[in-house]
Amino acid sequence: MTPQPSHAISLTLPYPISANRYWASRVIRSKKTGKWLSMTYVTPEAQAYKDEVAKLAIAAGVRPLTGRVEFGLRLYPMRPLDWQKRAQRNPDTWDDDVRCIDTLNADKVLCDALNGVAWLDDKQIRRATQERCEPDAHGARVVVTIEPLRATAPELWPTETEVPCV
Repeated sequence: MTPQPSHAISLTLPYPISANRYWASRVIRSKKTGKWLSMTYVTPEAQAYKDEVAKLAIAAGVRPLTGRVEFGLRLYPMRPLDWQKRAQRNPDTWDDDVRCIDTLNADKVLCDALNGVAWLDDKQIRRATQERCEPDAHGARVVVTIEPLRATAPELWPTETEVPCV
């Protein structure tokens, strides 16, 4: 068995494609039964993104973790050319209307792309965090952290002093 790293892995990856372009569906007629069937598949664009993520992760020395993991992502949208003008007008929230996919959309795409690369299956993820960051000079990207979690002893519940939620 491969020893598991005890520290967090950090990867800077290309900006993810939208989940709306990640999967596609088509309807086909079964040759056997003649019935119409719906088929969902990963698009060629999504496969190219998955391949790029796998290549970068493997080059960074990432191997699939076998236990529980914590997964975090920091999403950096592309900084628009007029960002300074926006920041002068509204310094506190200038980037709120910068075009960006939502973090949960990015989370699903990245978890699928990292299956079999950073972990065996995304059901191993026990804790996840997502953050949309302010666009900066480094361009659109996502920074992913993956950290092994130690299993803890199961909690015995309820105890005599605890009352369950109703």
